[in-house]
Amino acid sequence: MDTTRFSPRQPLLSLSGLSAGDIAALGDVAFAYGTSRGPFRGLLDGARIGLLFTAPSTRTRTSFWSAARTLGCDTLHFGAADLQVGTGESWGDTGLVLGNYLDAAVVRTNGPQQEMEELARFLPATVNALSYEEHPTQAIADLCALRGHFGPVGPSGRSLRLAYLGLVNNTARALALLAASTPGLTLDVYSPAGRGFTDDEIKALNASADRDAITQYDRLPVAPDPVDAVYTTRWQSMGVPYEEDDWADAFRPFAVTADTMRRFSGGTEAVFMHDLPAIRELEATSEVIDGPLSLVRSQAYHKESAAAAALLYVLGNREAPTA
Repeated sequence: MDTTRFSPRQPLLSLSGLSAGDIAALGDVAFAYGTSRGPFRGLLDGARIGLLFTAPSTRTRTSFWSAARTLGCDTLHFGAADLQVGTGESWGDTGLVLGNYLDAAVVRTNGPQQEMEELARFLPATVNALSYEEHPTQAIADLCALRGHFGPVGPSGRSLRLAYLGLVNNTARALALLAASTPGLTLDVYSPAGRGFTDDEIKALNASADRDAITQYDRLPVAPDPVDAVYTTRWQSMGVPYEEDDWADAFRPFAVTADTMRRFSGGTEAVFMHDLPAIRELEATSEVIDGPLSLVRSQAYHKESAAAAALLYVLGNREAPTA
């Protein structure tokens, strides 16, 4: 069995801070966990993990708890009402205290990533389980779902082209960073004008990839370039409402229907991806979400795979199985 060893006590706040090799290793560990959890049982025996979730969560919170239990960790849950940040304490001061008691923290907020960076100054083994800017562990789960369907992706596997439709949010940014760091993976982004990446973001992503990994369009053509997967997510990211009453009008052309999937399919039928929660019949139809080429259930399953890999990464200094 092949293994890898991550450096001890390091944060996982953004894919942009990782090398292509680190991201590939995270994907390999996560896929191995999703294939067979047995070799992972007890690898982090006795580690004390704080789950700091100030924003609502169904899949991410449960998957991190389940992964931590399999790895042998003790977990302590903090909701928004359990942390003094709600009364004005800084995240840095919170980390200063919790660093005395916890080995690692898993943090999910509606706020800026900077808050997690402040926490990680005193509690280095901090995982970004979603911030306003990015959702790195979702991208690792997505990589596992793609690998499960297509086989290995990248230099040792096949090349894949993805289309992302709708609002560019934290999920989209993580997906773009994944594409930029994974040779053979490209991403076409289709977003309403003003709801996508900025020109500077696209330039920076492609510069980091040293290739044209990300392209962006503000309309959906009748005959788009064919892709292997079509990805969408909620149009109201984090459940935050728009100020404009007619905001949905700009997004409707980007809704994923059976016809959309046909238009994006080439020689083989494209698969569908959604990170959930989904507002059915809005950003995607139930026919597509529940269809035979939907990877939605695989993505949700691999949330735990990504969580396990993330915990092993931030705590490090253990031999973790790889696929």
